[in-house]
Amino acid sequence: MERNQRFDLEIDKLTRSIENAVSGDSFKTEVIVLTPADIRKLKKTDWLFDWKAESKVSDRTVYKLVIVDNATIIQGLISLEDRGDHIFMSLIESSKFNRGIRKIYLGVPGNLVAYACKVSFDKGYGGYISFESKTKLIKHYQKSLGAHVIFGNMMALDTKAAARLIDQYFPQNL
Repeated sequence: MERNQRFDLEIDKLTRSIENAVSGDSFKTEVIVLTPADIRKLKKTDWLFDWKAESKVSDRTVYKLVIVDNATIIQGLISLEDRGDHIFMSLIESSKFNRGIRKIYLGVPGNLVAYACKVSFDKGYGGYISFESKTKLIKHYQKSLGAHVIFGNMMALDTKAAARLIDQYFPQNL
């Protein structure tokens, strides 16, 4: 597995939690650490990345996004690395049923990125997060997340952009 994989995930919609793509109903979510039991239940056919391998990287923590009161169905996953002054998002992925034109829920990627920003604030890093983007999505992340290019394909969210996302997804935490 590549050490730093590039983000190849569009932010579909910034919501208050996650939103049913058909009905518009909103569901409260929580982000919790992916457990070994969760990892054993992940089907390789449902995910683009090898989350089992990612969960074994010693300096990273993998989190799952679930609907409150329904923690058995994983809506998306994110792998975060504490770099001492900011949080690096090494991988992020929506579950198979939350990708493409027939996705069930909108807001999964935005929710996970907002959580990374929250972790950064909680650790005293001012909300700063970084990630490596695919070239074709740089403008998309600039527009949807307020991210800026640091160099090459490396992008970051600063305090202002992070606070905006946290206010969107975790307004009770500001």
